[in-house]
Amino acid sequence: MGAPTLAVFKLASCDGCQLTLLDCEDELLGLAGQMEITHFLEASSAVRPGPYDLTLVEGSVTTPADAERIREIRAASRHLVTIGACATAGGIQALRNFADVEEFTRTVYARPDYIDTLATSTPVSAHVDVDFELRGCPVDRRQLLEVITAYLAGRRPDIPDNSVCFECKRRGTVCVTVAHGTPCLGPVTHAGCGAICPAYGRGCYGCFGPSGSVNLPALIPVLHRDGMDDRDTERFLHTFNTAAFEEESRR
Repeated sequence: MGAPTLAVFKLASCDGCQLTLLDCEDELLGLAGQMEITHFLEASSAVRPGPYDLTLVEGSVTTPADAERIREIRAASRHLVTIGACATAGGIQALRNFADVEEFTRTVYARPDYIDTLATSTPVSAHVDVDFELRGCPVDRRQLLEVITAYLAGRRPDIPDNSVCFECKRRGTVCVTVAHGTPCLGPVTHAGCGAICPAYGRGCYGCFGPSGSVNLPALIPVLHRDGMDDRDTERFLHTFNTAAFEEESRR
């Protein structure tokens, strides 16, 4: 048997998660000796058709072509992992899910009849089976390397499902909400960023989406206490993972 094959594909996204993989640099060179990268257009125009042992997919499904393409990718992949907020939750472009897409296209494009788009932006898991979802906007390089090496080793990735609050405690960061009354989504946001924003005195913006134990009914009164009205709170939750937090708010 030859070396395991890795493929990286992009749907509707900004490419930031693919760039995170490229930013791994030395680690990526080491991994390249353990596997064969057969499709990664962000890195090379040299590609080979599947099947692939491990496929990473960035981006959400926003067009009929995306929906068909992800089915083809799934069929060619032994393991399929989605990376980033777009692929796991629909991304910031899922704001369209709560508006009139036809009105958007009429406003933005001179010839809206040329635009073939879906009414919603949805995660890859809404269309095909996904083996693992790695969250973040963009994903964390350490977690990304853990996912790749885990599948190379034939084991489940060791990615914690706790909140950003755990990361604040680990790095000794004083809680910005308790100490300063700063609105923060850390208690309901998936860990992985290293609590970057609270470490610099800012509240968490929810880049990694909902954690495994979300309690929005308990958090929202705290946001109100710290100066946010209903409109502010809605905007706070409707960013990188808008569809995922909206789903949590309905539970």
